[in-house]
Amino acid sequence: MKIIIAGAGEVGFHLAKLLSYEAQEITLIDVNKDSLTKADTHLDIKVIKGDSTSISILKDARVAESDLVIAVTSSETTNITVCVLAKQLGAKKTIARISNTEFINHKEEVGFTKFGIDELISPEALAASEIKLLLDQSAFNDSYEFEGGALTMLGLNLSSRMTFVGKTVKEAAQIFPEIHFVPIAIQRFGTQYTIIPRGDTVFKQGDNVVFITSEGGAEELCKLSGRTHTEVKNVMILGGSKIGFKAARDLSNSSTRVKLIEKDKERAFDVADELPKVLVINGDGRNVDLLEEENLSDMDAFIAVTGNSETNIMSCLVAKSKGVRKTIALVENMDYFELSQSIGIDTLINKKLLAANNIFRYIRKGDVVAMTKLNNMHAELLEFKVKSKSLICNKIIKDIDFPRSAIIGGIIRDGNGIIALGDFRITEGDRVVVCCLPQSIKQVEKLFR
Repeated sequence: MKIIIAGAGEVGFHLAKLLSYEAQEITLIDVNKDSLTKADTHLDIKVIKGDSTSISILKDARVAESDLVIAVTSSETTNITVCVLAKQLGAKKTIARISNTEFINHKEEVGFTKFGIDELISPEALAASEIKLLLDQSAFNDSYEFEGGALTMLGLNLSSRMTFVGKTVKEAAQIFPEIHFVPIAIQRFGTQYTIIPRGDTVFKQGDNVVFITSEGGAEELCKLSGRTHTEVKNVMILGGSKIGFKAARDLSNSSTRVKLIEKDKERAFDVADELPKVLVINGDGRNVDLLEEENLSDMDAFIAVTGNSETNIMSCLVAKSKGVRKTIALVENMDYFELSQSIGIDTLINKKLLAANNIFRYIRKGDVVAMTKLNNMHAELLEFKVKSKSLICNKIIKDIDFPRSAIIGGIIRDGNGIIALGDFRITEGDRVVVCCLPQSIKQVEKLFR
């Protein structure tokens, strides 16, 4: 695919980096010479210095031949303009990064596709949604929903007290008569290797395991792991950024008691005016005495989303030391992800990764409906829609020539999630969730074309 990315900031650079690994033909446009120099030095891509809203610049990038134009500059107006121009100049598909989530909420009503914008994404809104989902599944360290929760991906770190440590996948599944979960990826403690588990794979202490669950699966996993799923009622948020604001708004609307700490006085008053259900405190969240005064130890969850990754990590560690069960930190440095388990923070989230996951499905072959990259693992989770001409259509799972480095996690049929075993027949219209390592992606895609 020929892909043009407008904006070499954090999101744009990260996207270009990931896409360059995929052997895509990437052109990156930005007015900032330093950002382009970094990309040109480290990535095998083409860079163009200039205004991405310039028609001549877009033509230099051969926009008429492009399969996808992604506009992710810091300016919402610029991104919309780039997509409109690119579509008029012949681009096949366009994606615009926006900050005003009203655009997404009223996407159909306004009819952005008529203007030439095929998809809108907001990294901040994606991060806020991720936070709410993580709190809804507070017993787990990672989560992702398919089709509104028909199937859910859940991540779990295995401790020695968990009943299925030392057992094989097959033995663990036999504890429950009806299977509502299946492990799809395992990372052994202290390694960078991702394993696609089979029936004889043994769960070991320290494993980071990713499961796909249907309805009831989360409760079964909680029982097996010895964890309890407790409702999150009291939440403290550090940082009144767009992510903090959106997370506070969403949580307060679902009857959660929210305290938000914001250092900037003017911003604190603005948030307090717009979110009357949220208790907003103007203060420095790095001050441990302030956190204790605001009853940090009584919180069910602590979420740190300031603009400083180190502040977020350190404040979450303070919260953990005070007995807060669930901690979530926003980080910008991708390298920090590998540290999350060892330093004791439950979950790290990253806007760039969330945005990249959302965009990545547009470059996958086959009819990819949703896609996410697993945190800390070299694996992708893809949701394909089965077409009548797909090689996988009307086949029984055990008869499909499926690569060993991939696994079917579940099927969504008529809106219902199913944990499908070997004798299950896949039919047209099914949505199939597949976990695969990078080397098997192309082979899997061929089955769904």
